[in-house]
Amino acid sequence: QVHLVESGGGLVQAGGSLRLSCSASGWTFSSFRAGWFRQAPGKDRELVARILSGVTTYHADSVKGRFTISRDNAGSMLFLQMNSLNPEDTAVYYCAADPSISGPYDYWGQGTQVTVSS
Repeated sequence: QVHLVESGGGLVQAGGSLRLSCSASGWTFSSFRAGWFRQAPGKDRELVARILSGVTTYHADSVKGRFTISRDNAGSMLFLQMNSLNPEDTAVYYCAADPSISGPYDYWGQGTQVTVSS
């Protein structure tokens, strides 16, 4: 049973930083594609960043230069370092993982709320 648990969300002022963590269990984390998504009220869920089994990463244009995705395969952890936060970053953030190299993600965490005040 694949299990993902996010942590690290909270309330922060604009310009501040947060680091989200996602703990993975139940599978060989190093072989999975993993990503961070977010969903703001009234908006569709969007991909924020993803990382393949190695170090190949992708970051959405809206967060490029401010957010950084990383992983610790030994510890089965996924991270999202978020700097220079602004109110538009307010959303529920989800980590996701999948054993395939493309397509929809099969496994999702429960989400963690990030709120950025102006």
